[in-house]
Amino acid sequence: MDCCIVTALGSFASLYALLHFLCFIFADADFTLLWSSLFGHRPESKLKGLVVWITGASSGIGEELAYQLAKCGSRLILSARREDELNRVKRGCLERSNLQDADVLVLPLDLLERTSHEEKTKAAIQFFGHIDVLINNGGRSQRSLCLETSFDVYQALMELNFLGTVSITKQVLPHMTQRRSGSIVTVSSLVGIAGAPLATGYSASKHALQGFFNSLRSELTEFPNILISTVLPGPVQSQIVQNAFTEELTRPVAAAGNQEHKMATSRCVRLMLVGIANNVKEMWIAKQPFLLFYYTWQYAPTFAWFMTNLLGRKRVQHFKAGLDADSAYFTKPKTS
Repeated sequence: MDCCIVTALGSFASLYALLHFLCFIFADADFTLLWSSLFGHRPESKLKGLVVWITGASSGIGEELAYQLAKCGSRLILSARREDELNRVKRGCLERSNLQDADVLVLPLDLLERTSHEEKTKAAIQFFGHIDVLINNGGRSQRSLCLETSFDVYQALMELNFLGTVSITKQVLPHMTQRRSGSIVTVSSLVGIAGAPLATGYSASKHALQGFFNSLRSELTEFPNILISTVLPGPVQSQIVQNAFTEELTRPVAAAGNQEHKMATSRCVRLMLVGIANNVKEMWIAKQPFLLFYYTWQYAPTFAWFMTNLLGRKRVQHFKAGLDADSAYFTKPKTS
């Protein structure tokens, strides 16, 4: 009898492990986030009516966030530098939802102009009366080798991605602590926990954000209704590569490359909204094999270094050959 029970338990454990393995092969997010997407709160019910401020809302992930949040019934504050693009996104939000003109505020914002952030925050609060969710999405990436990169590029990346985000957060956080509720969601990156060649400055700025918000979360334990969440997307279809810094501040990226292998922006944003609706503190979002890197860095760092060096060498070689750094993992290098 005991032997039968042990055999049954062993079979169940094997089946359980096999199911998890199969799920992981086809997963595009960490298990906590996927569990929330299947069994947790729906964004349509949890985010309806909330006031959400999105930085970097004129394109890419920020633009898609605006559209999906509009469909959820959230009231929106759209910020970026380009006011004409923000107005275009606003029109798209109104066309895709039941929101009225007064439900979407276009608030031009430059993350580098930190002296204006207090005034912008006051304007946002005055317009809607409060802010429920701040999504720190604004920022730029990098595509250049360290030895060839001007120090000005590193300074610009830290000023924009890190200090600009911290500045806006510092303005909104007192409002949320006073209300004792709210969510601050910051878009980091896979390279916020794992280094990658061609992105030394970008990775540094995202590591800085990880450290800042992880520490901030621990400071706010007396405010259990304030969510501090970081989102770590892998490669996503957006304009981030086209707008990336290169060796010099004024030099544009030569070619963005094919983005078909990257995750669809709509899927990434849907998972983000699921995470926000379910108070997920850290979200890993990426297609395979990139998702594997998150777990490898977390649980097997020695092996992660080996893989990073191996793939990093290939990434640099393809970059020097004129191929897109991301799609290089899925294409053959040029031959002379």
